[in-house]
Amino acid sequence: MSEETIRLGISSCLLGEKVRFDGGHKLDRFLTETLGRYVEYVPVCPEVEVGLPTPRDTLRLVGDPDDQRLVFGKTGEDITERMTAWAQQRVVALEKEDLCGFVFKAKSPSSGMERVRLYDRNGVPNKTGVGLFAKLFMEHFPLLPVEEDGRLHDPRLRENFIEAIFVLKRWRESLAQGKSAKLLIDFHTRHKYLIMAHSVESYRQMGKLVARAGDLSVDPLYQDYLQQLLKALQLKTSLAKQVNVLQHILGYFKKQLSAAEKQETLALIENYRAQLLPLVVPVTLLNHFVNKYDQPYLKRQVYLNPHPVELKLRNHV
Repeated sequence: MSEETIRLGISSCLLGEKVRFDGGHKLDRFLTETLGRYVEYVPVCPEVEVGLPTPRDTLRLVGDPDDQRLVFGKTGEDITERMTAWAQQRVVALEKEDLCGFVFKAKSPSSGMERVRLYDRNGVPNKTGVGLFAKLFMEHFPLLPVEEDGRLHDPRLRENFIEAIFVLKRWRESLAQGKSAKLLIDFHTRHKYLIMAHSVESYRQMGKLVARAGDLSVDPLYQDYLQQLLKALQLKTSLAKQVNVLQHILGYFKKQLSAAEKQETLALIENYRAQLLPLVVPVTLLNHFVNKYDQPYLKRQVYLNPHPVELKLRNHV
């Protein structure tokens, strides 16, 4: 199987590029030094790419959420049409980059994905704006995983986003082998518990689709499945959903585990539910049982190893 590269769009300033209005940058060391070992970035800076100088006057959003205008703070010059025309072309060009997601710069009037300051006619700001480029990107790629640097400081949002981009990586590795009912069933089977951790109902619906795989045309089948997969990944995991999956996995060892081992595992799961332990603890013990008792079905379950352990994502959720 080919090793698919994870390509992520990113606001250029987060890579340390000096493209900010003040001539500075917003280097994010987690993105560059930690996650950067596993991804290839495609940098985008709307202000510079639209032709503005560095440094430059600050931009702000004005108006209301349904009619945002992008203007210079000092002069009031409106560059909404100019930025929109560029952004519409840029998102089409980004189709060729085969992105697995995008990391935006929080609070930016061009790139913030939510809660950007939007000034009303009296010059009073409220956090209801969306950066012009980010808005067009998310409309053009409605199911692609997106986050912004500020939100990625939240361990659960970080784990959710990175899990999703690694799922897309595996999806594209599967596609590299071709399209068939057999390959789709294999992908779906391997991702059973990962999908269930987001939504049991989504897993059921996707299962119904996969069950008809042999009767459907392969291209629309794959398109429909991918759409359902990405929608499922947008539904956040929760303690209750994770506990349900952990208990399902434990059920595979009913005959092998001693009473003491079973009690120890249940206690760890309950401590995780009570937020006394991170998810990595019960998952590590379950992985130990998978290898100890050579459980072939669970060895293939992506849920137990969804992303590189070096990222330590489950140490904090």
